[in-house]
Amino acid sequence: MDQLRLCLVTDRAQTGGRDLIAVVRDCLAAGLPAVQLREKDLGAEALAGLGRTLRALTSARGALLIVNDRVDVALAVGADGVQRTSTSLPIGDIRAIADKRLGIGASVHSREEAVAAAEAGADWVVFGPIYDTPSKRRYGAPQGLSALERVAGALDIPVIAIGGITLERVREVRRSGATGVAAISAILTAPSPATATRRFLDALAAA
Repeated sequence: MDQLRLCLVTDRAQTGGRDLIAVVRDCLAAGLPAVQLREKDLGAEALAGLGRTLRALTSARGALLIVNDRVDVALAVGADGVQRTSTSLPIGDIRAIADKRLGIGASVHSREEAVAAAEAGADWVVFGPIYDTPSKRRYGAPQGLSALERVAGALDIPVIAIGGITLERVREVRRSGATGVAAISAILTAPSPATATRRFLDALAAA
C-alpha cells in the first residue's frame, strides 16, 4: 500500500478556476501515487464520466484511483478502490458487491470507528481531521496527533491522515504513526500543484 503515502482528494471548487483534469494530470506527472475522486455534487453519470478520464490518466502513470462512496461508479470505471463514508453501504455489503475487485477504505473519526472498520474488513482507514481545516469542520473538532497515534497503534492496516495536512506537518504526522497523508487544498490551491506534489513526496521520503 505504498501508493497510499500521498493521496490527492479532488475538489473542483478549490482549483482556482483551473481544469481539474489538467491539474490531476500535472500532479500525476510529478509522481502522485493515488487520487481519490470526491465530487459530491455530481450525479452518477457525470461522476462516472470524470472517473473514466481519471482512470485513463492514473493507469498510464501506475497510480491508484479511489472513488468516494459510490461502489457502483468505482466498479463501472474500473477503479482500484472505494472510500466508505458514514452514509455509504456497510463494509460487508461493499465486499459482497465488489468481492476482490476493489480495495475498501473507510473514513473514520475515532479509534472505535477505526477498529470497527478494520474488523469489518477495511483495507485501510482515513482518519481525521488531524488539524483544523474548513473542509472538515462539519466532522467535529480536530483529532490531534495523540488521537492519530492511538488509532495507528490499534490497527494493522494503513492509517492515512487527513485534515489540515501541510508540508510542514508531514514529519509529525508520520512520527505519530500515519502510513500516509491525504491532501486537498495544500495541493489544489498551490500556485503549482505539480511542485506541491513533488514537495510532499520529498517530505514523506525524508520523514
